[in-house]
Amino acid sequence: MVVLDYGSGNVHSAAKAVEAAGARVELTADRERVMAADGLLVPGVGAFRAVMDALRAVRGDELIDRRLAGGRPVLGICVGQQILFERGDERGEVTEGLGQWPGTVTALHAPTVPHMGWNTVEAPEGSRLFDGLHDERFYFVHSYAAHEWTLDPHPAIPAPMVTWAEHGERFIAAVENGPLSSTQFHPEKSGQAGLRLLSNWLVTL
Repeated sequence: MVVLDYGSGNVHSAAKAVEAAGARVELTADRERVMAADGLLVPGVGAFRAVMDALRAVRGDELIDRRLAGGRPVLGICVGQQILFERGDERGEVTEGLGQWPGTVTALHAPTVPHMGWNTVEAPEGSRLFDGLHDERFYFVHSYAAHEWTLDPHPAIPAPMVTWAEHGERFIAAVENGPLSSTQFHPEKSGQAGLRLLSNWLVTL
C-alpha cells in the first residue's frame, strides 16, 4: 500500500505505523504507484489550507478522486479527514476541500483547545474499523473538526458509519463510507489500539 508523500509532517510516522500493522508500505506521490496500490493512506497535520495547497501541488486531490471513482480504498487521518469535507473555515478563512462529503470543518468550542490527548469514541455497531476496539481510547491533536453529518443516504449503497467523540461538543471522530474511511484522531500515536484499527482497515483492502 501507499502513504501519500505530499509534504505533510506525519507521513513517516504514519508509514511506520502501517508497517507495524502488517503492511508493505511505499511512501510516494508517483501517480502510477498511487493508483495501483491496494490502499492509499492520506495523513495530514497543521492548517486546512496548507494541507490542501500541498496536496494539490502533487495533484493528490485528483489521485484521491480517481481512486474513489474506481472503488479503491483510501484512509484519511486528522486533517486528512477534514479535507474530505466541502470546506474548512479557520478564523474566517474559508478553503475549499475535496468535497467527498458535505459540510464545513470549523473550530472546536471547548474549555481547552487544542483537544490534545486520549479520548473515547462512540462507534456504531457493525463498524469494521473499530472491530474489537469499542472500549479503547485514541490520541487526538486538533482544534477544528466536522460537527455534523449531512450526507443523504443512497438506497443502493450501504449507509455510511459515523463515529463520534466529545470535547466540549460532539464532533465526527471517524467515518466509514464505502472505499473511503477516515479518522480525526491519530492511529499512529494511539498505541496498540491504533495499530489494531490500522490492521482492521488493511484486512478490508
